[in-house]
Amino acid sequence: MPSESSNEPVKPSNFIRDIILEDNRTGKFGGRVHTRFPPEPNGYLHIGHAKSICLNFGLAAEFGGKCNLRFDDTNPSKEETEYVDSIIEDVRWLGFDWEDRLFYASDYFGQLYEWAVQLIKTGKAYVCDLTAEQVRQHRGTPSEPGKESPYRNRPAEENLDLFQRMRAGEFPDGSRTLRSKIDMGSPNFNMRDPVMYRILHADHHRTGGTWCIYPMYDFTHGESDSIEGITHSICTLEFEDHRPLYDWYVENLGIHHPQQIEFDRLNLTDTVLSKRKLLLLVQKGIVSGWDDPRMPTLSGLRRRGYTPEGIRQFCGTIGVSKTNGMIEYSLLEHCLREDLNRRAARVMAVLDPVKVVIDNYPDELVEEMDAVNNPEDASMGTRKVPFSKVLYIEREDFREDPPKQYYRLSPGREVRLRYAYFVTCTGVVKEETTGEIVEIHCSYDPASKGGNSPDGRKVKSTIHWVSAAHAMDVEARLYENLFRSEDSAEETEDQDFTATLNPNSLEVRSAVKIEPSVKTAAPGSRYQFERVGYFCVDKDSSPEKLVFNRTVSLKDTWAKIEKKGAR
Repeated sequence: MPSESSNEPVKPSNFIRDIILEDNRTGKFGGRVHTRFPPEPNGYLHIGHAKSICLNFGLAAEFGGKCNLRFDDTNPSKEETEYVDSIIEDVRWLGFDWEDRLFYASDYFGQLYEWAVQLIKTGKAYVCDLTAEQVRQHRGTPSEPGKESPYRNRPAEENLDLFQRMRAGEFPDGSRTLRSKIDMGSPNFNMRDPVMYRILHADHHRTGGTWCIYPMYDFTHGESDSIEGITHSICTLEFEDHRPLYDWYVENLGIHHPQQIEFDRLNLTDTVLSKRKLLLLVQKGIVSGWDDPRMPTLSGLRRRGYTPEGIRQFCGTIGVSKTNGMIEYSLLEHCLREDLNRRAARVMAVLDPVKVVIDNYPDELVEEMDAVNNPEDASMGTRKVPFSKVLYIEREDFREDPPKQYYRLSPGREVRLRYAYFVTCTGVVKEETTGEIVEIHCSYDPASKGGNSPDGRKVKSTIHWVSAAHAMDVEARLYENLFRSEDSAEETEDQDFTATLNPNSLEVRSAVKIEPSVKTAAPGSRYQFERVGYFCVDKDSSPEKLVFNRTVSLKDTWAKIEKKGAR
């Protein structure tokens, strides 16, 4: 465990870390640090959850403690085993290990029931016959106290009998609840006799039909933390007003009392981080599923080519605070680019090909040019790239009538072909009816092999290419943000948020030309298409047809913002 006198480098401080340091200094919890990540299995995890995962597991690791993975599975009507499996996969993919500490709140249903009975016997809980709508009407307003339920003062024996009959399945859904008896005049709505149990005749994904009453989240959460010996119960700011209730339950039950600490949730521009809204996108068929590469889910980001290292770097960069704010999506992309730049192999691919014929190059000659796999990592070595008389280049890399300061290929201009030769445009061939350029003719300088000029002359542009005779045809899916950048989808109403969808969030290029070195690339393999962007092999790929997802472009707007701000 780090200490004031350790030789470990001092880590950037944050208020949660400071609380733990102080707790350890005073001996609170006996110097233990035990956290947990407690997702509800009612959807797939998204990038916002990654912040909590990194924080909880990271703090436990820093202080030599433990972190549990626990599913708060108290609502069988919305929970599925599919979600449980996806969450386990996502947390493990991010690089975290809960060892043998995988738990479920449903494991504690028996103990929670006994604690509810204890509160009934001590006069601190009662069975209420009000409907959900009547309960809402009785809660009052921020300026007016709530109205006590007419069933609030039932004798403990009657409450106990009714609760046992609720447990036995005698009553229909919604006909009765078990409520805490706290304070209907409290300024905190969460303390106005909150519901502890509701009747719900639904099979649970783990307990099946064993139970027909289920504990509410607020009653379950703190007690589960207590059972597991959690020391620091770290959650997002929307639970700050729930902390007094969290404390009330554990104190009145006389059980281990973890400390709840709230931090700011992650809000990202140009996307939504509401599981409810993400589920609607899936249900409406707006996306292909939870792992659609346009989704901010961890499974979607993984399929798109995001790395766990890049996401962890992002979560470490944004830090934690006590104030909710908005983080630019470009910062996430910046962290991803920094990571991919170090680990992604380079290849040459042409997304919008136009043919180039080198007239003075021998017809049958094929040369193999040495290409660097990653200039940031020499250990990745080099590869051979075939070069021949007929090539493909990007259509945007040629202009017949170039504007000023356009330095790429144009009539009479010389450019460097990456790893190959200097070439000069000598003419073009156009389609007769449309006037579209279908072929560019060039000459090459044989003395410039490898992209070097023997006489020291300079060229202002280097462009990429692929050999037409050796190129593979692949599909490239070019993804943009699912929501338009000028709109904040999180701030719109549920029924309107799809109005901000970006109609150009996906463009499919079916005839992309790529060098043959990727022929055996497996799904999940990541590459930088030189001068184009970072791409990942999609799971839809087959030996007959590779499919690449664009992970992120090479343009780094955040780096420019950061540099400008530093001036």
